[in-house]
Amino acid sequence: MKRKRKPIAKSRKSHPSRAKSEAHAPARKSQTKTQSCLALLQRTEGASIAEMQKATGWQPHSVRGFLAGTIKKTPGVTLTSDKADDGERRYRVQRVLS
Repeated sequence: MKRKRKPIAKSRKSHPSRAKSEAHAPARKSQTKTQSCLALLQRTEGASIAEMQKATGWQPHSVRGFLAGTIKKTPGVTLTSDKADDGERRYRVQRVLS
């Protein structure tokens, strides 16, 4: 004796109420985390790791990795760091004109 098969469900994509609309599309961020870090680093006073953490939500090792991996390896950009009187290290970027 053969079993009856269940009818095949219609695809969700074909249902008109489930179609994606622009009203439900996720909003674009105005600035990426990389751009916000670069903006902080380009200030005259530079930025500390704590400031970049607060701006991005990254852990300290992620901020240091970003500085070493992304910023240092970017052609035409020089990363400098200075230790302030309060003991906090501040990082700055300078664009090198070629």
